[in-house]
Amino acid sequence: MKGFIDDANYFVGLLDEGTNLGDVIDNYVNEHTLTGKKAFFVGDLGKIVKKHSQWQNVVAQIKPFYTVKCNSTPAVLEILAALGTGFACSSKTEMVLVQELGVSPENIIYISPCKQVSQIKYAAKVGVNIITCDSEVELKKIARNHPNAKVLLHIATEDNTGNEEGNMKFGATLKNCRHILECAKELDVQIIGVKFHVSSACKESQVYVHALSDARCVFDMAVNRVISPLLDVYFPEGSGIKIISEPGSYYVSSAFTLAVNIIAKKVVESDKFSSGVEKTGSDEPAFVYSMNDGVYGSFASKLSEDLNTIPEVHKKYKDDEPLFTSSLWGPSCDELDHIVEKCLLPELNVGDWLIFDNMGADSLHEPSAFNDCQRPAIYFMMSFSDWYEMQDAGITSDTMKHFFFVPSCIQLSQEDSFSTEA
Repeated sequence: MKGFIDDANYFVGLLDEGTNLGDVIDNYVNEHTLTGKKAFFVGDLGKIVKKHSQWQNVVAQIKPFYTVKCNSTPAVLEILAALGTGFACSSKTEMVLVQELGVSPENIIYISPCKQVSQIKYAAKVGVNIITCDSEVELKKIARNHPNAKVLLHIATEDNTGNEEGNMKFGATLKNCRHILECAKELDVQIIGVKFHVSSACKESQVYVHALSDARCVFDMAVNRVISPLLDVYFPEGSGIKIISEPGSYYVSSAFTLAVNIIAKKVVESDKFSSGVEKTGSDEPAFVYSMNDGVYGSFASKLSEDLNTIPEVHKKYKDDEPLFTSSLWGPSCDELDHIVEKCLLPELNVGDWLIFDNMGADSLHEPSAFNDCQRPAIYFMMSFSDWYEMQDAGITSDTMKHFFFVPSCIQLSQEDSFSTEA
């Protein structure tokens, strides 16, 4: 199996029954240990296909518009385009990416809360007409630069993730919605619906109840004041209201696994452990490990939210092997480059590997030039069963014109390492 061939084409390794993700990771750990120990991702594209099937089975009446900024890897975008999703783009660059895949303008929404005039004009030029808006200032920019705009009014929500300030930063309050609707009428801007955002970290269903209730309130305001003449056009009798969604991490988070290498190790006394980590109250040593990837690379989202995933140790160790308080850092020697503050791990050595799962969301960006960070390699895989399911859905290798699906054979050697033949 291979990762990127070039910027446009991909090999996807098709795995026989009995071969799993762990086998693939073992194979590439062995390969990267021999060739430089660079961090790498394994992307299981079959999981994206399964997520879409699950979506269709549970909420088929809601059309998904994938949030491109969550993971803009071209391979991900192409498979989602083939599956028929729409795309929610926050910039011209993202709009261009999905347009190059042949996605029609009506399947693209421009969702940036703070839009540049040049990008509004670009959306107008290419026919991307559905745009989100949460303020009078944004509405006036849209009115001046996009005569065919159809606006989704973005309303504010609150959740229980401890990030209320961030959630309220964008989105109009109910108090301000009436004023924005009146401004839209004066500016002759069509407001065709309501949008709200709930963090993927939110687990409280009541948040959705409140948000939907608020959305209903905005519709009630609009019926009498602004868009009543448009109801026959956009919501003809018997059609109901069209509901769309902007899933991001739902599709890609579980599809990508990241393998990182330990590049440095420090032994410290437990009562002198790094700041932010509780003292163990024990005479046992504690360990501080540096990895070859961090917040200036694949863990960029760690700067704005906590990492909930505790990594899996790749090397085999005994069940009764002692565990030690450990802290994980990126390679930059920056105090912000703190990945996991505290976890229990067996003692590791420089050169050992750690495996982080659910790393497909907000992690595959271009790395910072700081500390000579390099983008991890990406290797794509899919089981034959998922490939057949994809074909049953009408997606073939001909449809995926930038993909090369190749059978792969992973065999266990006498040294308990893995090799791949394509």
